[in-house]
Amino acid sequence: MTEVRETTETTTGIPAGTGEAVPEELPLVDVEELPGGARAALEAVLMVADAPVPEERLAATLGLPSVQVRDLLEEISDEYRGELGGRPRGFELRRGAEGWRIYSSTAHGDVVGRFVLDGQTAKLSQAALETLAVIAYRQPVTRGQVSAVRGVNVDGVVRTLLTRGLIAEIEQDPATGAVLFGTTGYFLERMGYDSLDELPPLAPHLPDLDTLEGLD
Repeated sequence: MTEVRETTETTTGIPAGTGEAVPEELPLVDVEELPGGARAALEAVLMVADAPVPEERLAATLGLPSVQVRDLLEEISDEYRGELGGRPRGFELRRGAEGWRIYSSTAHGDVVGRFVLDGQTAKLSQAALETLAVIAYRQPVTRGQVSAVRGVNVDGVVRTLLTRGLIAEIEQDPATGAVLFGTTGYFLERMGYDSLDELPPLAPHLPDLDTLEGLD
């Protein structure tokens, strides 16, 4: 199982997603020595976040004071909106009740909506089909658990399935805070089923969730 867990990490060595705590065995990195410094490191973390991230969580991850992180976040947010003299970006950094997250710009909602609708008519890739199968048979399941079953990072595929309306964020794991995913009514409609009980008996061929404990 250790080998599978390693494949679910991002290239930075930190698991994708934001629900889980920073593992104690991972040493803090001096983010100021990384290309682009603390600011670029902050952007890198926000790019893989699948939910809003509190300032305290970001500060702990980067090993920086919360005040410094807050100032950086506000500066990045202003820059993305073009308020620091540059051109506005196609994405925004927003602060909500639960924390900070990068979103596509509301000003580009029409073109993004067109892209989403066009994408819904395209065929799903083999990777997307396999990921959808894992979620369907093992729901509710975290992104990390899906990655563990497939042996690869599934961030992009999960975003595709969310965009298509085939899966949704159901709830958060009470123990880890990680987002739990499940299939939607639209998934059942496309499959021609009335309930998940009608799915073919494929589940015995997949690992039990108990086996995947700790991979949230």
